[in-house]
Amino acid sequence: MINRREALKVGAAGLTTSMLGAYAAGAADGKTYRVGLIGCGWYGKSDLFRLIQVAPVEVVALCDVDKHQLQGAAEMVAKRQKSGKTPRLYGDYRELLKEKDLDIVLVGTPDHWHALPMIAAVESGADVYVQKPISHDVLEGEAMVAAARKHNRVVQVGTQRKSTPHLVDAKKNVVEAGLLGKIGHVEVCCYFPMRANGNPPVTVPPDFLDYEMWTGPAALRPYDGLPHVRWWRTFNEYGNGIMGDMCVHMLDTVRWMLGLGWPTKITSSGGILVQKEGKSNIADTQVATFEYPGLNVVWQHRSWGTSPDPDYPWALFIYGEKGTLKASTMRYDFVPQGEGKAIRKDCVFEREQYPEDVNEPEIELNAAPATRAHMKDFLAAIESRGKPVADIEEGHISTASCILANLAMKLSRPVVYDPTKRIVVGDDEATALLKLPYRGPWQHPADSLAAK
Repeated sequence: MINRREALKVGAAGLTTSMLGAYAAGAADGKTYRVGLIGCGWYGKSDLFRLIQVAPVEVVALCDVDKHQLQGAAEMVAKRQKSGKTPRLYGDYRELLKEKDLDIVLVGTPDHWHALPMIAAVESGADVYVQKPISHDVLEGEAMVAAARKHNRVVQVGTQRKSTPHLVDAKKNVVEAGLLGKIGHVEVCCYFPMRANGNPPVTVPPDFLDYEMWTGPAALRPYDGLPHVRWWRTFNEYGNGIMGDMCVHMLDTVRWMLGLGWPTKITSSGGILVQKEGKSNIADTQVATFEYPGLNVVWQHRSWGTSPDPDYPWALFIYGEKGTLKASTMRYDFVPQGEGKAIRKDCVFEREQYPEDVNEPEIELNAAPATRAHMKDFLAAIESRGKPVADIEEGHISTASCILANLAMKLSRPVVYDPTKRIVVGDDEATALLKLPYRGPWQHPADSLAAK
């Protein structure tokens, strides 16, 4: 088994998946990580169970504002973790973090609740795994990066495409191998019919849900059903639409594959063009262009109609002079220009190695290996105190770029963001929109950042 000194020399990015697994399992001379989860819904539990599979952990605390969801998660954790113990249960993340006895905190809440728990967790001394998009507005993201750096905490973002085995292969054996030649254009897209758009009646929140706390700093909508069962994603009050949910993954993957930083300019257009019935206020159609020196990355989503490439409905397409790379969560294809050799790699499944995956409710079986590898990378960074593959700053650039695309669509004009000055260049109106208003008594984390 690779020892710690060798691991630190090689670095997490250079370790194979199998080596990382061995390293994580033996991290810190058999150390058991004390773990807490904030947000016990679908993906919060999924992330937690992947962590349990690859590292010696004791889940000591869970937090959720839905008592039914919290209790269900506690029962599942007690069955899944080695000790068989039931974690402490909380309805308020601040109470969970008061103990300051956690090594790792996972944040699996809706988007509008990412910033405050993540910042509080690093302030408590924990390393953090936070879901994407990292923030609901741009300045939340700036504050999250600043907090991670100030407290010297490792923060991994749940953009696990960077740890998806076949995409890691594509980066190495297609992009870095030079098979594409000069790259001049990239397209990213999502054509899933994923936009909830009903008209449920306004009613009274159930006793088991603290709707006031669920809403937190966001605008308080009339209660019309359990928001956390994916209904929240259809409202800009809580998230960033399909752009923030789906583009962030593919844009982040392209940036990682091609070594891209902040876009120099972002333009976007779209809106609710077809699905006008219902309460949803997120765009059902949107095009955005992220400009970089020498190439553009163009996003398009439609939550209606058909995909132009049925094999790649949520995907990236990197166009080079020697060929094209088509990639999704399920596979990739390198299509050469001329007589070169075509390459195809499919998604890796690990059903035999992790048979418990098969019966886990709502699990994305294709994503499970990627999340396990992402957790191993996170643990390696914790041990080395280095940056993980999806460091919070990289997650911020991808998240903020998507939020800025939404601003460009709203304002019907391009935006150029200056991350040093934290302004949209030459546009006071757009700059004002970098920070969303917080509902009291919650305070926006950018307020303390600006005071320094």
